[in-house]
Amino acid sequence: MDLAFRDRFIDSWERYFPGAELPITFHYAAAPGSVELAPASQQYRCFIAQLAQVRKGRSMAYGVDSVGCPGAKRYLGFSQQLMPHFDHFLSCGIPAVVEGERFKKSPELVRELLKSSPAFHAPEPYIVFKRWDRLESEDEPEVAIFFARPDVLAGLFTLANFDETDLHGVVAPFSAGCGSIVQHPYLEKYKEHPRGVLGMFDVAARDFVAADILSFAVPMGKFTQMIDNMDESFLITRSWKRVRKRLSETQDAS
Repeated sequence: MDLAFRDRFIDSWERYFPGAELPITFHYAAAPGSVELAPASQQYRCFIAQLAQVRKGRSMAYGVDSVGCPGAKRYLGFSQQLMPHFDHFLSCGIPAVVEGERFKKSPELVRELLKSSPAFHAPEPYIVFKRWDRLESEDEPEVAIFFARPDVLAGLFTLANFDETDLHGVVAPFSAGCGSIVQHPYLEKYKEHPRGVLGMFDVAARDFVAADILSFAVPMGKFTQMIDNMDESFLITRSWKRVRKRLSETQDAS
């Protein structure tokens, strides 16, 4: 990571998105290195909840044993296994066997969905998360993740589409919360035109973020373009000035 580039974004972010939360980043690694390794988890815990400390500035590495949710192990690429009766779990359930989340209408529909779900294998045994301002020169982040309110999301959405002709420069795939911030944006980096990914629509994970927060995640190649475009984009217009004023007022009131 070019530290001058890191700091340039921090300055621009505060100028155009005053008081908004900085993004967190991740990259895969062969070892945690100097970053604290999250302890082995013996019980279920939503991975979105585990990231709360990273959002506050605590750099953390996670291996397969430190991820407490079986689904998160899959969406982080550490396992390809599905829980037993997953087709019923995501739909109507099985009485006295598994409670259904009712996110899909039927087990048959879930099975069809799985046929088109992307395969994802973690390239290394650890995934390292850092907040943007904690990045160091040796870091090579692969994805930037924002947890943001609607006004900030509107800015990120528009900036991601600024240099694209495709109407779908940002997508919102059906996914678990952790899938929308790890698996989907990571796979976007291999595309000719990587897209931003909106997320945190997962009802089961909503309890682990504030009521007015969604996520926006983007691979670093695309994010670098977004940063380079900031000073010539809508962010310098009167329209955004009005939104920016509201961001400042919201921050002052919080």
